[in-house]
Amino acid sequence: MKPHAVLAALALVLVAGCATPDKPVRPSLYDFGPGAAAPQAAVGQAAPVLLADIDVPGSLEGAALLYRLGYADDHQLHPYALARWSAPPGQLVRHRLREVLGRDRPVLDPSEGAAVARVRGSAPRVLRLDLEEFSQVFDSPSASVGLMRLRATLLDNTAAGERLLAQRSFVVRQPAPSADASGGVRALAAATDQAAEDLRQWLAQQP
Repeated sequence: MKPHAVLAALALVLVAGCATPDKPVRPSLYDFGPGAAAPQAAVGQAAPVLLADIDVPGSLEGAALLYRLGYADDHQLHPYALARWSAPPGQLVRHRLREVLGRDRPVLDPSEGAAVARVRGSAPRVLRLDLEEFSQVFDSPSASVGLMRLRATLLDNTAAGERLLAQRSFVVRQPAPSADASGGVRALAAATDQAAEDLRQWLAQQP
C-alpha cells in the first residue's frame, strides 16, 4: 500500500474513533445495605403475625429514587436520573421490617398463614402496611431529610372475616449526610430502621 493510502486509512480510523459515541452511563443501584451481621431468631414468646404485601402509591411502584424540592415546590416529585433502587421501595421496606419484627415473633408471608392456621387451629393476626411517602425532601439546596410515612393496620383473622384491632401512622424524618442521591439513600434507610423499631414496639403493646 502506498504511503498516502496508509495515511488516508489511518485518518479514517481516527475519524471513526472520534465519531464513536460514549457508552451510556448506567444508573447506580442502591438498597438498605446488608442489615444485621447475623440474623436474630425470634424468641418465640410473641404470637406470629402475617405480614401482607405493602401497598404503595403509583409513584412508588417502580424503582425510582424520588426527591422533593421543599423550598421550591414540595408538591412535585422528581426522580434521580442516575440513581435507582435495586427493587421497588415497598419490597425493600418489607424485607427490612420483616427482619426487625422477626426478633420478637415469627413473621409469616401470606402463603404461610394458612399452613400455620391448619396446625394451630387459628389464623395468625394480619399486619397490613401502606407506604404513603418515601422520598428525600430538600429543605434547602444543601440540606435534606429522608421522609417516610407508613400506616399500619393490625387485623384479627376470624371465620367471619378480618376484624380491626388497631391502627397507627408512623412519620419518620432522618437527616441526609449529603445533599445528593447517596445521602438520600442513607437517610431513607435510617428512616426505615426507625420506623421498623417503632412498629415493633407498637406491636408489642397490643393485647
